[in-house]
Amino acid sequence: MCKPETNNNKWQDLGWMGLKVQKEKLGSGSGSGSGRSRMKLWMIRATTSVLLWTCIVQLTAISDLWGPRVLKGWPSCFTHDSVSNSRAMDVQLQSLRPPLLPPKRVYKNNGYLMVSCNGGLNQMRAAICDMVAIARYLNVTLIVPELDKASFWADPSEFQDIFDVDHFITSLRDEVRILKELPPRLKLKVERGFLYSMPPISWSDISYYKNQILPLIQKYKVVHLNRTDARLANNGLPLEIQKLRCRVNFSALRFTSQIEELGRKVIRLLRKNGPFLVLHLRYEMDMLAFSGCTQGCNSDEVDELTRMRYAYPWWKEKIINSDLKRRDGLCPLTPEETALTLRALDIDQNIQIYIAAGEIYGGERRTSSLSKEYPKLVRKETLLEPSDLRYFQNHSSQMAALDYLVSLESDIFVPTYDGNMAKVVAGHRRYLGFKKTILLNRKLLVGLIDQYYDGVLNWDQFSSAVKKSHAHRMGNPSKRLVILDKPKEEDYFYSNPEECLEPSNDLLSST
Repeated sequence: MCKPETNNNKWQDLGWMGLKVQKEKLGSGSGSGSGRSRMKLWMIRATTSVLLWTCIVQLTAISDLWGPRVLKGWPSCFTHDSVSNSRAMDVQLQSLRPPLLPPKRVYKNNGYLMVSCNGGLNQMRAAICDMVAIARYLNVTLIVPELDKASFWADPSEFQDIFDVDHFITSLRDEVRILKELPPRLKLKVERGFLYSMPPISWSDISYYKNQILPLIQKYKVVHLNRTDARLANNGLPLEIQKLRCRVNFSALRFTSQIEELGRKVIRLLRKNGPFLVLHLRYEMDMLAFSGCTQGCNSDEVDELTRMRYAYPWWKEKIINSDLKRRDGLCPLTPEETALTLRALDIDQNIQIYIAAGEIYGGERRTSSLSKEYPKLVRKETLLEPSDLRYFQNHSSQMAALDYLVSLESDIFVPTYDGNMAKVVAGHRRYLGFKKTILLNRKLLVGLIDQYYDGVLNWDQFSSAVKKSHAHRMGNPSKRLVILDKPKEEDYFYSNPEECLEPSNDLLSST
């Protein structure tokens, strides 16, 4: 420990020597001279104090500037712990400072837009991005979107239960004004039933909203759009609109701190054991009932799925030929088909596979072939303690948000069906640097699988055909498919938001 050497007698001699001389001089003068001398003494002391404080401040500044280079290695009375505590205090003070916010955009407000999203998490996520872009273009105030609570999942979650609502509002304040609720006068009017509500036309160009929706907002002051999925076109929009859709998706829509923290915990647990693949195995009961895909199901399961399909009146298609739909590539791959495909693509059998999905229909009986080929099969329920997931139980969108975060961070992402999560995650992974995402060609795959099972192809021929057909389906740069007058058949904007992606040295290839 560094300890300054002191000699009290020495300091007393030096400290009072000058004062003793001053006293002798003062004693030889008159009374008035004594007053003037006391004044001089006071001035000397005051000046000395100012000089000392100035020197201390200067030395502090010099030590900050030169300390790391000049004073390094000098003995110090400051321990490493005191420096660490000082730095920790600096970090804490920085965290207490308010975040830097973008300046508010100043514009004449044309009215208020309320929206009710429909569908699952990622369907609603894309819709929110569209509605922000529309509100910005129309110069209207957007009310924080209402999430779907009447879908199959019946998730009661509000926007703020899934997304960081304050971040959503403040991070976009330079583009659009967003409020948590209507101003009191308009809120009271809406509560009394005075509200113009309508579903906008699907895949509409931005001019539709300017020519058809804006006049309604100006007339009624508040307009409610009650269905928002796929209501904005994929292509043919101004560049600033496309970039704003990306900004909302990749920056403004941040999950709550509870979801983010638990997502990071799952990723840490997976990373401890090496690389991992996320398999979005879309083989849940609702998916099979809706699509009518019953490959590998027994007769009781087929009956159960059919009854479920008829129980939901908004599922319009009732009589479905499962075999025909599968051959057209419109069914999710079964767990058995998935295991065969992963093997054919030479996916390491020792890699961890995280299943990002709900409960697999048929349970262990249907996943046995997959777990036999890939024994390191895990789910959030097996990685986490029940207490970790207690808050998220019966909240399917919040559970899907966890899977979303893990999917973004995986070394490989493989969806077995091109639903909304598969599309949005694939696009987000492109944005993060074209991370490996295997986009399966189901129509081709089921044909090859049937030929392999029938003995037409041996294993090497089958594996070679699968690898060759997917060589350019790994999330690499590609042009978004545009089909004039057939927007539903185009590539989805959120699966390949190429206007927002960093240029790549690789040549863009068409898929």
